[in-house]
Amino acid sequence: MIIMAPENIKIIGTAHVSKESIDEVKEAIIINQPDVVAVELDMNRYQNMMAEKNGQEKPDVNIRDIIKGDKLSIFLVSMFLSYMQRKIGDDLGVKPGSEMIAAIETAEEIGAKVALIDRDISVTLKRALNKMSFIEKAKFVFGIITSFFSKDEIEDVESIKDSDTLTEVMEYFKEMSPKAYSVLVSERDAYMANMLQNVEGENVVVVVGAGHKKGITEYMEHPENIPPIEELITIKKSRVPVGKLILFSIPVIFVLIFALALFKGINIQTSLLNFVLITGSFSFLGCILSGSKVYSAITAFIVAPLTTIHPLLAAGWFSGIVEAKVRHISMDDAVNITKTDNFRELWGNNLFRVLLVVVGTNIGASIGLFLTIPNVIFPLFYKIFGF
Repeated sequence: MIIMAPENIKIIGTAHVSKESIDEVKEAIIINQPDVVAVELDMNRYQNMMAEKNGQEKPDVNIRDIIKGDKLSIFLVSMFLSYMQRKIGDDLGVKPGSEMIAAIETAEEIGAKVALIDRDISVTLKRALNKMSFIEKAKFVFGIITSFFSKDEIEDVESIKDSDTLTEVMEYFKEMSPKAYSVLVSERDAYMANMLQNVEGENVVVVVGAGHKKGITEYMEHPENIPPIEELITIKKSRVPVGKLILFSIPVIFVLIFALALFKGINIQTSLLNFVLITGSFSFLGCILSGSKVYSAITAFIVAPLTTIHPLLAAGWFSGIVEAKVRHISMDDAVNITKTDNFRELWGNNLFRVLLVVVGTNIGASIGLFLTIPNVIFPLFYKIFGF
């Protein structure tokens, strides 16, 4: 491992939406003539940033990947962060990430290598979400919703210069979820310091958000405190919460009740019909109230009776996929969803409408499932055990 001496590194702390930071970055690189310019980007963000800069055609969105499992949560968090950063940038007249592009372009001009030193954003967000409790996640969702109705403007760039790409729009995490905030800031300090140790160059200029400058500097001065890279990239599976165990147990109970009824020779046709109608109807209702097309709502009705008793499936996945096909989702929708200024514009975004259908369908199906307990399961239970 290459141990980089602190005197061989010049760290530039920037505000990601500051015109002054762009000039500061260019000047520092030209004056120092480094062998390497290290930037606070991961490969995915670098590729997306350069593709947007060069006006390259964007690929279609894989809606199936977005709406399944925890990827929907990660996408929503990423969307919120991008939206808030873009909003700040608009208020200040600077496109977010401009100083990173300036660093890359200036490095190319002087013949310096470019090193990407930030952790993959999906890893960062997964680790942050794993640290958050259900209440903290609910507060975060509320923050996403209210952000689209806020008209507050940033007047002083210095007020955000102590933060960076992720943290400048999530300062409230310090109080709401200190552990998640640590993932977003302290862990990334350690990760970038770790990456800098392996940069091959006698003279390195590092361009990062100002909020990372102090932490990275301290790690570089005391490299023995830098944790192993494996500790910073591993996604630990969180313990299954009690609430999720209860939700998973409900379908099992349903299947057992129906199986016992069959075993005892009890006619379950009416109970099954009620189960299908209740779960299907509420899934249909949740879907259509979310602004879906009729085809998506019909799909929600059909799949709900099956998905509600399968703990690894969700009715919203299926209605969302149908809705996406009808609305022809593209990468432009994913990009433009962060460029909306109000709820009316958000409502006009096809990707947002699909995500809304996914959530609405799942809520409706869940309501339907719980309503079958007093209307279907309890009556069958009384017949089976005779009371």
